[in-house]
Amino acid sequence: MDMMQRLAAMEDRLGPGGPAVLVVGALVAWAGIYVQLGPLADGVVALTPLDPASHNGAALRFFVYDAPKVLMLLVLVVFLMGIVRSFFSPERTRALLSGRAEGLGNVLAAGLGVLTPFCSCSAVPLFIGFVSAGVPLGVTFSFLIAAPMVNEVALGLLFGLVGWQVALAYLGFGLTIAILAGWTIGRLGLEAWLEDWVLALKTEATAAPAIDMTPRARIGAGIEAVREIVGKVWPWVLGGIAVGALIHGYVPQDTMVSVMGSEAWWSVPVAVLLGIPMYSGAAGIIPVIEALIGKGAAIGTVLAFMMSVIALSLPEMIILRRVLKPRLIAVFVAVVGAGILAVGYLFNALFG
Repeated sequence: MDMMQRLAAMEDRLGPGGPAVLVVGALVAWAGIYVQLGPLADGVVALTPLDPASHNGAALRFFVYDAPKVLMLLVLVVFLMGIVRSFFSPERTRALLSGRAEGLGNVLAAGLGVLTPFCSCSAVPLFIGFVSAGVPLGVTFSFLIAAPMVNEVALGLLFGLVGWQVALAYLGFGLTIAILAGWTIGRLGLEAWLEDWVLALKTEATAAPAIDMTPRARIGAGIEAVREIVGKVWPWVLGGIAVGALIHGYVPQDTMVSVMGSEAWWSVPVAVLLGIPMYSGAAGIIPVIEALIGKGAAIGTVLAFMMSVIALSLPEMIILRRVLKPRLIAVFVAVVGAGILAVGYLFNALFG
């Protein structure tokens, strides 16, 4: 019995509102468990012979507290955004961008990049579809940058882990980078630097299909998103939390401040360079970010590191090489990298 059949059976037993009742009950249980995670972590550490103030005790407490916290936040955010996703499709997204002029198109594309939860791997095929549908190159780049970097999972986790100020700052500056970088690339007129086979595509924009789903189907879409996304990323999430626990428990605060503090002018570019070879989604890297901030690392440097991991990762560049010539990839990295450096220095100046 698949998920939709189970929801239908529940509706038969509980009435038309059965699935909604289940969701409300699950949210209440989620909140009840979430508020007890701190005492639970303290209790687990107390059961061990470790001193809570020791390196091992601090690392264990961080992991036991953050692992369920991050996974619970991830499930909640992915479920809600799975419902949001049910209102969109790649075809509808492409149709919304087709025929848009630069400027307004860049803003719209970046906004859609936030609302449509496509990672860099799925954003590249959409990029090809946009180009073939006649969407301006700069507009497509705004979407390509915003989709993986300014995503709903990152926003939800940042809000839950380090506060709304950092989450809103990440949203605002991430959108700014996506809009301005896309607009700049569009002004340079670099269409000839696309791979020839991309330029040769002559497909017409597909009309957006009508998306008419029942509330039960939308709830099912949210549950399916949790099954697919959380099922794939949870090992990376736990890996990121483990790294964060090691940083929290073992890395001296003075060392972290000296490497990633606002006083070191070179810390921002070094953080960006360190982030590029890494591969992690937002869910995997944010626990590391939380630990770095807790150790006294400068907020601007940490944000620059996070943005470079998500938006300029080496695996994404390898994927992009299939559709972009090396010169255009270099322009993309330079423009986005300059925006990330500006964010790092600006935040260090404001909050350092």
